[in-house]
Amino acid sequence: MNPVIKPILVIAACTVALAGCQENPVSGRKQFVLVSEEMAQSSSAQAYAQTLSEAQKQGKLSTNTAISARVKRITDRLIAQATVMYPPSRDWKWSVAVLDEPTLNAWCMPGGKMAIYTGIIDKLQLTDDEIAQIMGHEIAHAMLGHGRERMSRALATQAGLQLGSIAAGTDLSGLAPIADIALALPNSRAGETEADRYGIELAARAGYDPRAAVKLWEKMAAANKSQPPKFLSTHPSPDDRIQALNALAPKMMPLYEKAR
Repeated sequence: MNPVIKPILVIAACTVALAGCQENPVSGRKQFVLVSEEMAQSSSAQAYAQTLSEAQKQGKLSTNTAISARVKRITDRLIAQATVMYPPSRDWKWSVAVLDEPTLNAWCMPGGKMAIYTGIIDKLQLTDDEIAQIMGHEIAHAMLGHGRERMSRALATQAGLQLGSIAAGTDLSGLAPIADIALALPNSRAGETEADRYGIELAARAGYDPRAAVKLWEKMAAANKSQPPKFLSTHPSPDDRIQALNALAPKMMPLYEKAR
């Protein structure tokens, strides 16, 4: 390596790391964040509009008014509590869509752009309490800034590979999957655990039974028999998750009883 380039790379890496280290206002955890909230919300709004447009063209935007009304009723209650737990979310342009696909999935982008798939509702025969646990978990991701973290890690990885290519005199873009595993997994797993913790509280505050979180993940575990190796998974193992939620549920019961 060029002796001049090596210290430049070290300085650049340290500068990026220090500039991107912030304390999360909800959890208090230190986060690596390079992407501003405004940028995250703007890009998410564009991606959300494109996703819904494509879904509508493909006939995958649910036309079942009963399911849509049910999901909106649940998420409206969650949003009301999210704005209390994280006041900046009062200014978000919240929106929820139901996508008619067999996927067992749901998500919430920065700025409150949400979706849930009919597959997870139908295949797992979800109760309202269980839907609330799913959407509470996804809203917690947005409240905790996990979308910004993912964007920042992707940005830093891309920038690091470009700097590495200069230093090595070759293209290192083929190392992207390895770099992604090395950089993203520990925080992503921590982010999932964080979202479980604050999602169950959010649902309880909205009047949804925290014990449903355990039932939900028991159903998810049964539906996903084949799991990837734990060290390659961005999610805690189902057993670990169920154990943690079992410990959290009793602590959330007073919030649930008060909300009811």
